[in-house]
Amino acid sequence: MDKNLDNKEVKKKMTDSLPVLCSQRWILSYLFFWGFFFAYSLRVNFSVAIVCMSKSPTNNSSASKILTNNTTQDQCGALEYANYTNERAEFDWNRETRSSLLSAFFWGYFVTQIPGGWLADKFGGRRVYGTALAVAGIATVLIPVCARTHIILLYILRVVCGLAMGTCSPSATSMWGRWGPRLERTKLTASHQVGSMLGTVVTFSVSGVLCESGFDNGWGSIFYLTGGLTLIWVFLWFFLTRDTPNDHPRISVIERNYIITNIEYNANKRTGKVPWVAMAKSVPLWAIIIGHTCSNWGIYTIWTSLPEFMKNVLKFDIKANGALSAIPYICGAFMAFATAHIADFLRSRKILTTTQTRRSFQTAAFIGAGIFLIATGFVECEKRGLAVVFLCLALLFTGFERAGYAVNHIDIAPKYGGILYGITNTIATIPGMVAPVIAGELTPNDTSEEWRNVFYVTASFYVLGAIIYCCIARGEIQPWALDKDNLKETELFI
Repeated sequence: MDKNLDNKEVKKKMTDSLPVLCSQRWILSYLFFWGFFFAYSLRVNFSVAIVCMSKSPTNNSSASKILTNNTTQDQCGALEYANYTNERAEFDWNRETRSSLLSAFFWGYFVTQIPGGWLADKFGGRRVYGTALAVAGIATVLIPVCARTHIILLYILRVVCGLAMGTCSPSATSMWGRWGPRLERTKLTASHQVGSMLGTVVTFSVSGVLCESGFDNGWGSIFYLTGGLTLIWVFLWFFLTRDTPNDHPRISVIERNYIITNIEYNANKRTGKVPWVAMAKSVPLWAIIIGHTCSNWGIYTIWTSLPEFMKNVLKFDIKANGALSAIPYICGAFMAFATAHIADFLRSRKILTTTQTRRSFQTAAFIGAGIFLIATGFVECEKRGLAVVFLCLALLFTGFERAGYAVNHIDIAPKYGGILYGITNTIATIPGMVAPVIAGELTPNDTSEEWRNVFYVTASFYVLGAIIYCCIARGEIQPWALDKDNLKETELFI
């Protein structure tokens, strides 16, 4: 009895003296915040830049429909639509060319998810993640020169960016399998979602300004700035990070021991043969696949369609559209950060188990977002401020996912976290190719009634995901993910 009390006192002293905000695991989290910030900057910068690069009008078809169709005539005062012309534009690309250039990224992105996760689990995520952003940063800086040389070179660079970016999330997940203490993983990994959302918002906003007043005809400065800042971050990444706590020269002994005793496998041992068959039969993995896919259906629908909805249904002007489209993402980023800390608090206090936490937070994300998306579809343009509030609430609820499926890969198989994320994100990328097309087919006239159907479809995926994930998701490490020859029976402490 006295011995047990002594052990508890020792653990309490170790925990009390454990570095937190300036610890190496939190420095890794801060670096991942900026890493995903720049990763999404490189991902979305072309969407804005192509407007400045191309002489052709980017999209006035929906405007024509609104002005010519009596059922879609503006009740709030007609907006003035005009073909967008840019005196600094250099390329005469038609709509098909622009669309294919924008999609080139995803062809590369789709391919490298699983290979990126496998490489990270096998050899360490530090080199995979850092090299990916270095390659994407260099490719981005080269875009202005190559675009002016030949369009084929531009296609190649965008595919290369996609190939590189496809490895980022799997390799980051793999690293947290080695660096994330069991009851801190949710809040440590929240930096991924917060960084990606804020990176998207800032890039859209800043790129619009650079288009008009930047150097190198405006659009060129977008690529030089985002690519150049990414390369600076890469140097910091390689200097400050290591693959495992044991490899890090600046980590304290207390923190290293804390991390090692609070992960479920030997992080210093290289991943052996991947249990592909066991993975394919794993019900908890299928829960993550379904949750990830249903979530991405909603995210990609909102991501690609929100500006059009605000312009054509809510009748916001272009400047207001850009600013207001950013607000829901800021709400989502805030909630992702908050719920991650709440979830880990509930788990550390044993109020909820990991399984209960993942299921409840993911279900809340799906149901809450679905309800407010449907509500948005019933708001007419006379009350468009209310629609913005509903959209903010919908994105606010998506932030709950940070404590749901998004970190569940590491719960069930920390040793194979990178591969698992690669598998789920490969399948979950399909909605990015399909959802925008279906949204376009459902809204030929851009009426509020047609947009309700888009939100109904999205909410249906959310409900499906909530039911399945809530029933079969698990938070415990699976038997096929355990070290066979070195099972750890260490009492975890927080």
